[in-house]
Amino acid sequence: MSKVLFLSIPSHGHVNPTIGLVSELVKQGEEVIYFSSVEFKEKIEKAGATFKSYCEDLNIFHAKNEDDSEAGGGFFGTMNRLLKSSDKIIDDILLQTKGIQFDYMIHSVVFSFAGVMKQILKIPTVSSLAIYVGLQAFLDENEEETVDLPPRFQAIMKTYQEESKRINEKYSVKMPDKIMDLLFNKGDINFVYTSRYFIPKADCDFFDDSYKFVGPPVYDRKEKLDFPFEKLEGKKVIYISLGTVFSTYNLELYNIFFKSFADLDAVVVMAAYNVDLSQFDIPANFIVRNYVPQSEILKHTDAAITHAGMNSISDLLYNNVPFVALPLGADQPVLAKRAEELGAAISLDSATITPEILRDAVEKVLSVPSYLENIKKISDSFNEAGGYKKAVDEIFKLKKEKGVCN
Repeated sequence: MSKVLFLSIPSHGHVNPTIGLVSELVKQGEEVIYFSSVEFKEKIEKAGATFKSYCEDLNIFHAKNEDDSEAGGGFFGTMNRLLKSSDKIIDDILLQTKGIQFDYMIHSVVFSFAGVMKQILKIPTVSSLAIYVGLQAFLDENEEETVDLPPRFQAIMKTYQEESKRINEKYSVKMPDKIMDLLFNKGDINFVYTSRYFIPKADCDFFDDSYKFVGPPVYDRKEKLDFPFEKLEGKKVIYISLGTVFSTYNLELYNIFFKSFADLDAVVVMAAYNVDLSQFDIPANFIVRNYVPQSEILKHTDAAITHAGMNSISDLLYNNVPFVALPLGADQPVLAKRAEELGAAISLDSATITPEILRDAVEKVLSVPSYLENIKKISDSFNEAGGYKKAVDEIFKLKKEKGVCN
């Protein structure tokens, strides 16, 4: 049995794909100590890991917009704050794991201190990629010299230079030369939660042999099933979800959903995470919840509308559910475009969407057989990727190569 240190970015998009991996590792006898935020404590412990909380909020992708020193608010302010807390965060992880000899480490690819921790602990590493499109463009862009940086970025650069020097001296390590390299920490092996078939052609050359395509994050999520499933029996079901990060991005979209399907002979199940819909009249055929057990709902779903986040789009494709994509940000436009390129979905512009356009698109993916046929091709490639068992096999192979005996 090996002892595993798991350092994840505490956001749904980064934690959720790893829960099935943790569960499979524990089944194979591994002991996993998993760092995240309290929000994810229950699901991490249900997977069989020992939960530990970071001393700081490391979720750089859900940063609040309040002002934060000269770097400003949002992402820039959060990054500046975390950089200033670098040694505090590293010291806390080391303190909470004092006396434990880890055999290997798994981390979110964007966990900023993965490189430092690897140098301190001197153990093999495995990275978990929550984003797998556009990486080549991201890294190429940051190879270029940056001229005339905005003041907020200048503030972060100044902080990074100061903190890098301090971290290097304190731990006898080498921080990356460029700050953007903190957002991509490659491991000895790197898990990608899709199939090679679904990767856009522009990104194919980026993925060398260290990247292991293990298929989408499909597992028994042990979700709370407090939902009136009896209302779905014998009915056409439309499922709508804009995820957790972008759920409040544009409230007018919810009004468009209501107008699009109010008179439809179907039940519309809508997840509205932390969204205040009190200003709208919700049609009688809608079931709106803050939380929806997505994996179970999809068993009853005829068509869906999604923001095209990695986890959601993978769920839909894996479960052979025709869908319309309304990408809102991050990697969603590229994922939606790829699904459309493969003939598996229709992607629409959320800025110009109307009830008529949306309803026509949903009716099209429901009625044209080719959408389901092309979805099945992707779904088959997902199944062939091997899932979490394949991922654990790759980890055990790495252990053997690195001489990890446990």
